[in-house]
Amino acid sequence: MDGLFSAPEAAAGESPLADRMRPRVLDDIIGQDHIVGPGRLLRRAIQADRLSSLIFYGPPGTGKTSLARVIANTTSSVFESLNAVLAGVKDIREAIDRSDERRRLYGRRTILFVDEVHRWNKAQQDALLPWVENGTVILIGATTENPFFEVNRALVSRSRVFQLTSLEHKDLLNAARRSLADKERGYGKWNVVFEEGALEHLVEVAGGDARSLLNALELAVETSPTAKTGGRWPPPEGAEIRVSLKAAEESIQRRALLYDRDGDYHFDTASAFIKSVRGSDPDAALYWLAKMVRAGEDPAFIFRRMIILAMEDVGLADPSAVTTVVSCAQAFDRIGFPEGNFALSQACLCLATAPKSNTTMAFFDALKEVEKEDAEVPSHLRDANRDAESFGHGEGYIYPHAYRDHWAAQQYLPGSLRGRIFYTPSLSGSEGRIRDEVLRKREIQAAALLGDYAQMPESEVLTWSAQSKGREGWFKRLESNRSALLLADRDRVLGQCAIARHHRVLVAAANDGLLLWESLRRTPEGLTAALVDSPEAGETLRKFSAALGQKEGDSVPVVAVSPGGLLLSVQQAEEALSCAVFDHIIAREPWRKAVGQQAGGGQPAFDAFARAASALLAVGGNVSLLQTPPRLGQRLSGILATECGAGPALCEKLKKAEEEFFSREASSARWAWDGKTLEQSFHGAGFSVHIASLDQKEERLVLPKDLSLWFDREKSSWGAFIASFLGEKGFSEIHSLMESRVKEGPVTWRWKSLLLKAVR
Repeated sequence: MDGLFSAPEAAAGESPLADRMRPRVLDDIIGQDHIVGPGRLLRRAIQADRLSSLIFYGPPGTGKTSLARVIANTTSSVFESLNAVLAGVKDIREAIDRSDERRRLYGRRTILFVDEVHRWNKAQQDALLPWVENGTVILIGATTENPFFEVNRALVSRSRVFQLTSLEHKDLLNAARRSLADKERGYGKWNVVFEEGALEHLVEVAGGDARSLLNALELAVETSPTAKTGGRWPPPEGAEIRVSLKAAEESIQRRALLYDRDGDYHFDTASAFIKSVRGSDPDAALYWLAKMVRAGEDPAFIFRRMIILAMEDVGLADPSAVTTVVSCAQAFDRIGFPEGNFALSQACLCLATAPKSNTTMAFFDALKEVEKEDAEVPSHLRDANRDAESFGHGEGYIYPHAYRDHWAAQQYLPGSLRGRIFYTPSLSGSEGRIRDEVLRKREIQAAALLGDYAQMPESEVLTWSAQSKGREGWFKRLESNRSALLLADRDRVLGQCAIARHHRVLVAAANDGLLLWESLRRTPEGLTAALVDSPEAGETLRKFSAALGQKEGDSVPVVAVSPGGLLLSVQQAEEALSCAVFDHIIAREPWRKAVGQQAGGGQPAFDAFARAASALLAVGGNVSLLQTPPRLGQRLSGILATECGAGPALCEKLKKAEEEFFSREASSARWAWDGKTLEQSFHGAGFSVHIASLDQKEERLVLPKDLSLWFDREKSSWGAFIASFLGEKGFSEIHSLMESRVKEGPVTWRWKSLLLKAVR
């Protein structure tokens, strides 16, 4: 077919009014100003005849096909039309063949209009793709379903989607009056008079659907009696046709609501009902419900509003509320009025008396992020069944059911959204009972994700390397009992401090936030300040603080950037934190990076920290920190002896090699310090010091990539030294034994941490 809607215009009365009144030019289109108003993109494209593939998406009767007709009347391209309900792949191929022939022989473009395009299956939609891609056809699809879900993604990506909205009251009234005034296509030849409220009733009940309105208008006008003919159609020109309210009601199959005639009271009453339920006033809610029922409101509308209320305003405070309301709606469908009033009443009272929470609105914050950035799925979350071998998909994923409490901290958001929080539990009802657990897991996850674990803690000297910044090192820190270890570390550090509500706490090296959140909870009338090593880390902590569900009255952290997240001078603290006197200074692994890489290295680094702490602390204040010296970390010789079945001679030789590695004078600033070094620094700054040694242990996953880094003589200082000490044969034997062992699963990883308390 070489023209869309190519049949000649039917005379009035020979086709439905809705078809006769379709717009012919852009200025005839009613509503949709957001896409076809003056200066809008689509209007400019139509006027310039420079269309690309389009998809019109919106409810019935909003003008999707009418826009296609306008384009057909405006463009110089040839139009082809298909209805997806009736057409199949054969019809698509025939239309494509005609389009290809026109382009090759005559240089003419073809615009293919597909109504109800979502009705086609994937194969049918795929049949269009190459021809849309190479320009053989310009597609215009019309659909009432969301194209991002119902239309092939590849097809959507090659089209511009325009969303049409339900027509407003004024637009429908304009469409009705235009039909009554049009002498060629409408009822302008006669004097049509509507009884008060009759036309408004048709407009209101049409619900934004112009087709529904015009069909009802046609029925009302053509079945109403006239003064001269007594009802036979058509009457003589100039005859008066009177349309009563009753005729209008019968034409659209619903009685008029007994609100005010312009429809405002309908919406006002529904709004009063919703706000009364949201406000937990069961008496007011019942009153407005009764008013709507008495006025003849559609029960389906009321239940629809209550189902939305159950999810939007009650939400997780009472998750069973939506089940109750849906059950009441289903019961009403079975029994109807008058007994159905009990179902309406029960649903209303359930919602009005339920605890309230609107945390489900968090979805829309997530939706905004999706609209801003369509981030890729992280590799470890991808489907490993298809692409694991070729692309490594799924590698590093931690299976939660393999661990205690069926949970392990790991990153599920895309990397660009690391630390982003959408859902903050309320204190109401059932949600209040899950709140503490949600926040506890979130804090552990924050510590695991925000802590710079890719730059290995000194306790894990075997993986210390400039190259060890990949995902593998990060993932293995989340294995086994990592969550319990983090909480235990937090409690040990804070357990040494008698923190009062009004105290001032300074958290050094606070990138991971682990100590920060609990400090905030303990100082609602005081101050908690955090030092981080970068502006990005500071911004992330601020976001977490705002969204981690701090209760009303909790203090807000002050965050500042310092080199390595370590302490500032008094003057710098006053400028950055507006406070230079603290009751407690706390830190966990403040020297996470190799000490030798920090300013001064070794003893000077500890001396600088102790002097700065002394200057910042009030009299009687204390420092509490946990740190793991690298020389007290896990030795590979220990793993070989207990888990690899290595011979005693080889194990002993490796043990000597590692001891020598950690005690070398050339590396003393980096590896050779211990608790005595820390104690000396804090004693020198005027502190009384106590240091406890803690035995730490976890089942840790060691990956093949870890081994390749440890045993790389060029990239690993440990590997280079051990190879020279053991010789090629011994070094290779150890490497092989470790490769065999890690294939069997996690190894038992042991180390010692130092818990320091220094009182000024």
